[in-house]
Amino acid sequence: MLAILVLLLAAFSRLLPHAMHGVGLNFTAVGAGLLFFGSRRPRWQAGIAAAVMALTDIYLTKVVYGLPFHVNDYLVTWAWYAAVCLIGCGLLRKVTALRVVAGVFASASSFFLLSNFVVWIGSGMYAHSLAGLSACYAAGLPFYANDLASTGLVSAALFGLPVLAARMTELLHASHRQNQPLA
Repeated sequence: MLAILVLLLAAFSRLLPHAMHGVGLNFTAVGAGLLFFGSRRPRWQAGIAAAVMALTDIYLTKVVYGLPFHVNDYLVTWAWYAAVCLIGCGLLRKVTALRVVAGVFASASSFFLLSNFVVWIGSGMYAHSLAGLSACYAAGLPFYANDLASTGLVSAALFGLPVLAARMTELLHASHRQNQPLA
């Protein structure tokens, strides 16, 4: 149940900046939410996570941005949503700090590389040359930095807080046992 709640909060994090008339510049809980969902749910449910995020794409495109929606424009992104869940499933079933860091970098970096490549190849905003590709990636760097930071912060909370709580509980139990009088 927690994984589903985290997924819904991640989806909501995409919508919140627009509801407050601001732009989040890709500072959302999406990457971390997908990693967490993937780490806690069966592999086949990656499709559910992709569908939830796809609904936010449709809403943002049609309602918030007032643009026509074309499914083909989003297929790569939707595949990425499912892939990040699968990364979470494969990498984060056993949580370690190194695995969480790897998941954060895999999530944010893959989105940066993939989404900017798709913009370069399909939008006509950049020349179809190495210089155009470089310009496209350079323009995406602020978004990448925010995605990396938000995915890292939210992942630290989602994966780190339960570990911290368990360690604190262990310490409290150990302290309590030491303070027990010997019978």
